[in-house]
Amino acid sequence: MDIFWEELTSGLPDTRQLVRVIIRLMAATLLGAVVGIERERAGKPAGLRTHILVSLAAATFAVLTLELAAGADGNGVQSDPIRIIEAVTAGVAFLAAGTIIFARGQVHGLTTGASLWLAGAIGVACGIGYYFIALLATVLATFILVVLRWVEAALPQKRPPPVPEEDPAARLD
Repeated sequence: MDIFWEELTSGLPDTRQLVRVIIRLMAATLLGAVVGIERERAGKPAGLRTHILVSLAAATFAVLTLELAAGADGNGVQSDPIRIIEAVTAGVAFLAAGTIIFARGQVHGLTTGASLWLAGAIGVACGIGYYFIALLATVLATFILVVLRWVEAALPQKRPPPVPEEDPAARLD
């Protein structure tokens, strides 16, 4: 039983570092929720929980990267924290791309995809400990998603491209 407990607790940082990790993950959760709430209120499929999970996952990867780098004791372990940002960017971009659809000559889901990508960036910023950048990105995202929606509504509406009609003769073949 001692071996089991030792294995479970061996990766825990000291108390001060543990508090730092908790703050970073909670910040990512809260700031991801701010963006997600707006998407939820707009009735988008990627809403509150999705944005929170993306932000939290990105922060978790960032914290893990920093912990691995700090734990390297010169035994040939090399760490490049930039790689985690690249990996999160690629992973979240893949997820965000799945929210974008093209139907009837129109593209849908671009804003949701972009907000998911930003939630990932907010999570990385929290995970690394750059709270001001994460907070500023959250404030700007909320402004863009809420205020600019009102601006867009006030602008003259774009006409969608005409949908080509099916040739009735083509159905006879």
